[in-house]
Amino acid sequence: MPTIRRTPPDFARWDDVLAMARRAFASMDGRIDPPSSIHRLTTAQMSADAAAGAVFVAEADGAIVGCVFCRPKDDALYIGKLAVEPARHGGGIGRALIEAAASEARARALSFLELQTRVELIENHAAFARLGFVRTGETAHPGYARPTSITMRRPVAHREAGPASAARRP
Repeated sequence: MPTIRRTPPDFARWDDVLAMARRAFASMDGRIDPPSSIHRLTTAQMSADAAAGAVFVAEADGAIVGCVFCRPKDDALYIGKLAVEPARHGGGIGRALIEAAASEARARALSFLELQTRVELIENHAAFARLGFVRTGETAHPGYARPTSITMRRPVAHREAGPASAARRP
């Protein structure tokens, strides 16, 4: 399993993260309308997003093989640009990145993970449901009269600590 780590302030591999994310999102080209914002994303924006929230990367044998971007949004940690190198799909990297985001949410005392996935990507809806997410709404991109994304949320279980919680265990 690759190593999952939070990007440090001096992280210098944004080009690698962007290239991997674009490969991961390439299968959406021609399937979603409007096109993915991955085509407009820059390394400077990625660095700024990391500073405003958190970015976790998955690394294996020196290569970036996954990422997830996180930022607080009300009572949730919003996760975006979850990407896994296409050749590594099904290996648990996405799940590990989601769990890193859940740990970040717990550290920030947030109650939920929240994400949006495109209406057309029904396989993503099912994958997120397997990870504990439930559909909570729909949104439309500017200029669209129909829903273009669905919003999904997952509760973040907060670990109990201290002697009082130990006394409640059977």
